Amino acid sequence: KFNRWGHNGPFGSASCKSKSNNQRQKLKLHLPQHSATLNTLARNSKIKEAIGRALYTALNKANKVLKTFPSATKYLKTIVSFGKVTPEQKEEVEKFGLAIYAWDEFLLLGDDKQYDLPVKKKSDICTIMYTSGTTGDPKGVLISNNSIGTLIAGVRCLLGSVHELDFLHIHLKILLLTEKDVNLSYLPLTHIFDRVIEECFINIGGSIGFWRGDVKLLTEDIGELKPTIFCAVPRVLDRIYAGLQQKISSGGLLKNTMFNFADSYKLHNMKKGSKHVKHGLGGNVQLILSGAAPLATHVEAFLRVVACYHVLQGYGLTESCAGTFVSLPNELGMLGTLGPPVPNVDVCLESIPEMGYDALSSTPRGEICIRGDTLFLGYHKREDLTKEVLIDGWLHTGDVGEWQPNGSMKIIDRKKNIFKLSQGEYVAVENLENVYGSVTGIDSQVLERWAEENGVPGDFNSLCENPKAKQNVLVELTRIGKEKKLKGFEFIKAVHLDPEPFDMERDLLTPTFKKKRPQLLKYYQNIVDNMYKGAK
Repeated sequence: KFNRWGHNGPFGSASCKSKSNNQRQKLKLHLPQHSATLNTLARNSKIKEAIGRALYTALNKANKVLKTFPSATKYLKTIVSFGKVTPEQKEEVEKFGLAIYAWDEFLLLGDDKQYDLPVKKKSDICTIMYTSGTTGDPKGVLISNNSIGTLIAGVRCLLGSVHELDFLHIHLKILLLTEKDVNLSYLPLTHIFDRVIEECFINIGGSIGFWRGDVKLLTEDIGELKPTIFCAVPRVLDRIYAGLQQKISSGGLLKNTMFNFADSYKLHNMKKGSKHVKHGLGGNVQLILSGAAPLATHVEAFLRVVACYHVLQGYGLTESCAGTFVSLPNELGMLGTLGPPVPNVDVCLESIPEMGYDALSSTPRGEICIRGDTLFLGYHKREDLTKEVLIDGWLHTGDVGEWQPNGSMKIIDRKKNIFKLSQGEYVAVENLENVYGSVTGIDSQVLERWAEENGVPGDFNSLCENPKAKQNVLVELTRIGKEKKLKGFEFIKAVHLDPEPFDMERDLLTPTFKKKRPQLLKYYQNIVDNMYKGAK
């Protein structure tokens, strides 16, 4: 019995049944959750920390593992591929004194061995999951059986509350998440968000479908599976929103004039588009759950009306085993917030005097701290880092929150993403990114259309270097800055247009599309320096 795996790969510790004698055998495997990009892996930080000396990899990642040789070989003894092993790969690995097995070949190693499965305890480590590395090297998070079990109980309660029934014209909510529910697994299982959702589905006997691993086929996979719950990160939902807005502006999905109606008529007309959007998500979606990063309020508001019955935003860390806050269904007053805490955690705010945040003020603001059975046991082999974030049983998240009158939490800042300017002013970069990110006129199609309308020659790459194009972008950014009443020092003074989007291959994004700020600064350091010189 091996914990199920598909394109996303297996997780957890595992046992299996021998093909020859149907006896349950113990494969003493510990499977730390590693990033699929292997960029950090090349730096060996994960290999050095791993409990065992074996590395398990997808077939299409095997050659990337070999590229970490010879520096990584001193930490490894065995490589297991969930696919075939080519003669060239075998020769390369054995050259360094290591062994490599295909999965079927690896299973045969246990045919003549029998082990008694140990009794699992709540306090046992279930898995080691590595953080995304947005602020430095990833850290191995030790998650216990109790943490996952406690979290699942909370998720089932909250997700179950979105099922509704109209019985004899009486609107009822059914507090159950049932085996009839279907989830599409396409987010990386190396991150806690999708991992917890799948654990929950396994727990209640729901269905899980695995995508084919190709973004171009994702829409087709959704249409084939017809999920009832669609989990997404904000970047995916931003793309859905942008696509719908483009159809709206062209009159393809909704008539553009409808958005000039009064609010009451506007809401009614937006609902007309819901069947088109729901069909695009398979037709059976009852819930969109957003996590891993804050979802822009205007995107959440739009999707709540147009996309499906409910759009919920969740918040959590790997260290808190994901879900800590989840917004509630049909509570429009919680738009732009994380919702209230889940039932099985305690939450408090800690004042940050140097940033002007007071947890005891009439509007409580401060660092979000979490306590409860969902918390991690510590960082693997990094007790020093554990002590920095776990203080008196409270996990210090580094996120700055504000309690709302309705009991929900709103993220307003990031303790570690605050930059102090030379004049003493603080800049919250994530807040500015949300403001400037709302400018829909900055993408390749808009830039090319602008060039055509203004007689600016050249392909897309040359347009990105064109001073007039940069000035046009600056005008748009300045406009939104004034509209949102930003302070003078928060206005953008110079831009660099890169024809290549940030990606995981260059280690600029995590698998959940979070920006890695230290890596981004290092990658673009020369460009940033030149922009500062040019802006003075």
